[in-house]
Amino acid sequence: MKFVKTFILLACTHLAMSQINVKKEFDYAAKQYEGMLASHPDLTKFPQSTNPDGSPRDMKSDWWCSGFFGGSLWYLYEYTHDPKWKDAAEKWTMAVAKEQYNTGTHDLGFMLYCPFGNGYRLTKNEEYKNIMLTGAKSLSTRFDPKVGLIKSWNKFQGKYEYPVIIDNMMNLEFLFWASKVSGDKSFYNISTIHADNTLKNHFRADNSSYHVICYGPNGEVQAKKTHQGAADESAWARGQAWGLYGYTVMYRETKDPKYLEQAHKIAAFILHNPNLPADKIPYWDYSKPGEERDASAGAIASSALFELAQYSKGKQKAEYLSNAIKMLETLSSPAFKAKIGENNHFILMHSTGHKPGNSEVDVPLVYADYYYLEALLRYKQLKASGK
Repeated sequence: MKFVKTFILLACTHLAMSQINVKKEFDYAAKQYEGMLASHPDLTKFPQSTNPDGSPRDMKSDWWCSGFFGGSLWYLYEYTHDPKWKDAAEKWTMAVAKEQYNTGTHDLGFMLYCPFGNGYRLTKNEEYKNIMLTGAKSLSTRFDPKVGLIKSWNKFQGKYEYPVIIDNMMNLEFLFWASKVSGDKSFYNISTIHADNTLKNHFRADNSSYHVICYGPNGEVQAKKTHQGAADESAWARGQAWGLYGYTVMYRETKDPKYLEQAHKIAAFILHNPNLPADKIPYWDYSKPGEERDASAGAIASSALFELAQYSKGKQKAEYLSNAIKMLETLSSPAFKAKIGENNHFILMHSTGHKPGNSEVDVPLVYADYYYLEALLRYKQLKASGK
């Protein structure tokens, strides 16, 4: 008992002594995103990354990342209460509205829930609610009860008809919200069935996850593959972070201990991995020490660990808090945070999108910024609560 109390004391001390100045980081983020807004007058061109020639890489609303910019603007409004951020967030949120009818993607959680979900939480705008409920119905069309999972891509490697990626766990929070607001239990059931089958098939004995599981028409596993990782049997860093975040949300929404146990197992794989750098920001794949980092994986994991700590006790709670804070401190340092006016106005440098495809390697990524701001807000709330 004394040992456990010591760990809790250490965690609280780390929280109190942390060098993260949330006001300073949001002031900086606001300056960067003022530049981002000024450089993006066209609401059909969503900030995504940087091209190899250094120019901004923008995408259309049907791209899976289109909701992150609006979501980040809502986080800026949440922290500052400045109406200019609310105005900007409303514009960039509504710019994604037509994707509520998009049944050709599984990424509606990112595309709709990040901007509209945060917007609805902060403003209670009924229009946002209705758009999200339509979007949740669109997402649900990709669930086949015979397979028991939400289909990710429409095809993979030219031959697999029902691929499911670990990233898909990030859509379930959206469906839980829809179930609560609409009273439609089917959204809830889809989430738990998907999470259970992912738990059954996506994870290895060491609690790392595959990126892509290819299913047959009756839910049989045909192949276990990767797309963005180094190899089929390697642990792609962002995929591990998606899983950590996803199962933490599953526990929050269901209170089923098997999901908490899975989140603990994924956290252990990440935090005890011999190839995790001392600054806690992973290489793009855990099998590739010394290669490019992925700040986005660090930001996602930091945000997830802040929440997971709230459902954990003793040594685990202390470990999660100290690592989440360390990740956030590293991301807030000059090693990963860009100078004002540089980096095409993105906050973080050194993310890796898809190295095997030679796409978005060692660049800023819009979702790295989103989860970084989310982690800052969670850190602030944790300090304020004293828990």
